[in-house]
Amino acid sequence: MNPWRLRLLSLLDALGTVRAVAEAAGLSPSSVSQQLAVLETEMRTQLIERTGRRVRLTSAGLILARRARDVLDHMDSVEAELRGFGREPAGRVRLGAFQSAVHTLAVPAVSRLASLHPHLEVELLELEPHDSLPALRGGEADIVITTTDFDEQPLGEDIDLLPLATDPVLLVLPPGHPGSGRGPADLAAYADEPWSFDVPQSYMAGLALRLCRQARFEPRVVSRFANYMLTLQHVEAGLAVALLPGMAVDAGRYRVTTRELAAPVTRSITAAIRRTSPPRTAVQAVLDALRRVSGPAPAGA
Repeated sequence: MNPWRLRLLSLLDALGTVRAVAEAAGLSPSSVSQQLAVLETEMRTQLIERTGRRVRLTSAGLILARRARDVLDHMDSVEAELRGFGREPAGRVRLGAFQSAVHTLAVPAVSRLASLHPHLEVELLELEPHDSLPALRGGEADIVITTTDFDEQPLGEDIDLLPLATDPVLLVLPPGHPGSGRGPADLAAYADEPWSFDVPQSYMAGLALRLCRQARFEPRVVSRFANYMLTLQHVEAGLAVALLPGMAVDAGRYRVTTRELAAPVTRSITAAIRRTSPPRTAVQAVLDALRRVSGPAPAGA
């Protein structure tokens, strides 16, 4: 079995379309289709059903795609062990993290690893929660930092979790804002404010809209940014207020005021890996570094 073709089949299972697989693999859709057809010939069984322009995996295709993920993980583990003879973490680990976790967790962990394990290479990927588990299952990432509060991506027996931290959602206000009082903030008091939101379909955009509606108002959204730095600049300029995760707010860099919410909201920050037995040495080293930089494990973890 050709590992490259197995990887394409695994990506098809995770991403759902040939076009998405092509984008992830840096190929044309026709090249992906051709390689998958070759794999069917090699396996002597139908792996893909074609209905018009759409495709889906057959029962045999599903079995092979999910077993392929285990095979590819095992190959990565063997390669890493041969490089370091199992004693020293070596090889490449792809670490995906959402925006605010990149600079607070991922970068400190990678910096720590650079001095401890010079033969270990960590590739950082920015992956928002709704993208992270599909990327993990499809083999595009070996570890993802995500939040288990994003319930649109179900967990399963194929995923192992390592709790890292809890992060409060905060109301972020311009400097000198009349609502910059002390104590928890009631969102209903900010119903008439202009709001800055994350981009549509993102985790924080959905959460912020839900919290505003629970406070019985429809927010007047005047800006949407995929980058928290832009959101903070917009709030700092007095053009909007926002709801942001605590990890995203750099109060030392931006002149903003934060308030906790009267009805507290926190998100659980978690590292996730594909379930293999045991995880390869390099992956375990990255998990250990993430655990150290995140501080004590959340209560109950």
